[in-house]
Amino acid sequence: MPDIQVLVNDFVSKLRKRKIEGSDVTAMLTAELLRSVISQQPTTSGAAALVEAVKSVGEQLIAANPVELAVGNIVRQVLHIIKKEDFSLVTNATGGLKLSAEASDEEIFEEENQQISSTSTVDGRFLLRPSLLHVLLDQLPDSATACQTSALEDISEGKGKSVEKSARNWKLKHDVIKAVNELIEDLNTCHELIAEQAVELIHHNEVILTLGRSRFVFEFLKAAKEKKRSFHVFIAEGAPKYQGHVLAKELSAKGLKTTVITDSAVFAIISRVNMVVLGVHAVMANGGVIAPIGSNMVALAAKKHAVPLVVVAGVHELCSLYPQNPEVSLNEIGSPSELLNFGEFSDCMDYGVGSSSPLLHVVNPVFDYVPAELISLFVTDVGAYNPSYIYRLIADYYSPDDLSPQKPAT
Repeated sequence: MPDIQVLVNDFVSKLRKRKIEGSDVTAMLTAELLRSVISQQPTTSGAAALVEAVKSVGEQLIAANPVELAVGNIVRQVLHIIKKEDFSLVTNATGGLKLSAEASDEEIFEEENQQISSTSTVDGRFLLRPSLLHVLLDQLPDSATACQTSALEDISEGKGKSVEKSARNWKLKHDVIKAVNELIEDLNTCHELIAEQAVELIHHNEVILTLGRSRFVFEFLKAAKEKKRSFHVFIAEGAPKYQGHVLAKELSAKGLKTTVITDSAVFAIISRVNMVVLGVHAVMANGGVIAPIGSNMVALAAKKHAVPLVVVAGVHELCSLYPQNPEVSLNEIGSPSELLNFGEFSDCMDYGVGSSSPLLHVVNPVFDYVPAELISLFVTDVGAYNPSYIYRLIADYYSPDDLSPQKPAT
């Protein structure tokens, strides 16, 4: 097996170069890497050592690309798993000691009863049989024997504790790896669990609006179609990457009636829409979401016309951070070439006379922030929730110990 630091450095390099993008892929690869980190820890490592190892690697991954919030989400979930499994082992051990103590009390009680039953009765009174003096003297060890016996007991007790601790640490590592495997399996199947809920929300002859392309949105709409729901989908193309064109081809190939519109046409078409369905990049702790650029415009249009806005997201996209945290980078600027052809506008980008700045600036933000008050419902792989419940849902999956968010390198 390759050195774990080599794997970490390779993953960090890919994150920095944006060779790994998207919450689904990023979450899966992060979970697999952390599983390797845990598996290569010594068998004798306790919970504290596992936590420190995961934190150390997690901080490197988060610093490599702070905008990929799914990395930090998975790191916090794995930390939560370690602490949960350790607490479970401690609780079981404590319960075992309690049962053992109770059993000892019962044995003492039974022994006393046996002693009472072995007494003789004279005139209705119980008389204990006196112990012979030479028997008592034979049972008393001399000083040398007593010291030797005490030392042997201490050594055996120390070895017993050491063996017990090693066994407990081995079981902890085994249970943590098993739980991380279950997390990876959940990441593989979360889109199916989200799609199963489509039938309850999408009905016949409805008009659905979405923006760009999201795997969760595609699976959600496809599942409704497979359940014999007949509906029409309007897709805002999602400039400048135009991922809506890809989604339109995928849905039409599945037999769905699909119409592509420009992003600026959303307000013009929203009055015909029954429901808006959006995929997101991350869900913040306050219920707001980080979503592809243009999502806030769609959400405002839906709010203006009282159209419900449904967000489909996996648990790995739930983030324990707040958008107002100044140390958290929630957006990035895309390449100007996605908006303008440099060859055609190179003269406008030349530096002005006597000026140190170009005449033309191109700003291409990748994400939008949609506040919680514009969202009607979250559909996740663990159920459907309103925005006010998101923080409680996050608390069930994430470690309360927050990793220190780091600013991107300048």
